[in-house]
Amino acid sequence: MVEIIPSILTKSYEDLKNKVALVRGTAGVVQVDICDGVFVPSITWPFNSPSRRDALFLENNLDEHFRKILNEEEGMPFWEDVDFEIDLLVADAVENFDIYTKLGPKKIVFHLEAVGKLEEFKNFLEGMDNYIRDAIDIGVAMNPSTPLGQIYPLVSCVDFVQFMGNDREGYQGAGIELDEKVYEKIKSFREEYVDIPIAVDIGVNEETAPRLVEAGATKLIIGSAIFNADDIIEKIEEFKNL
Repeated sequence: MVEIIPSILTKSYEDLKNKVALVRGTAGVVQVDICDGVFVPSITWPFNSPSRRDALFLENNLDEHFRKILNEEEGMPFWEDVDFEIDLLVADAVENFDIYTKLGPKKIVFHLEAVGKLEEFKNFLEGMDNYIRDAIDIGVAMNPSTPLGQIYPLVSCVDFVQFMGNDREGYQGAGIELDEKVYEKIKSFREEYVDIPIAVDIGVNEETAPRLVEAGATKLIIGSAIFNADDIIEKIEEFKNL
């Protein structure tokens, strides 16, 4: 059975809490997109405003709940019932990795286009603390326009890969369609690596999901197709039964 993970892209902690509440009990994992206004134009929780890359974590740019989480005074909403996967659509994922881990995620996604030189990023992954690697699954995502071969040197260092359905990252909605190139990229990657989990994010809906699974995807990250449904629980079950 394919794994279905609701995707949450939100500007506020309250909206995050409300959306997690809608799927807890049905989805064991949710993905939270964190956008910094630097790597991608959009800005999401926990950041309050666009900022320089070196000033994202100034106190006046952070949501109060995020500050409490960092100080271990609070946790992610419903963390007892749901595991969190943090998708780092940010320019500082490597240098501020330790800060993002304080959200308590079970999985973290880096973006190939945001991590700088691949050899240095590979060294970072290989040098990651064993305690972190045992506690958190690490994934790497790539855009449709990025040559597939760029991800191959990193496969041995990650637990899963994530194919983005469109280069327009940091947005959700019916207007953002899945790039047709993604199907062939997944198929080609699956032919090279038969066992590694493959996730897809952006453009996943009732029409594209079966083709993605047929191409080799094992995990579907779904935002608007779930949260815009009349019956969210039923929609998740429909996707699970593909």
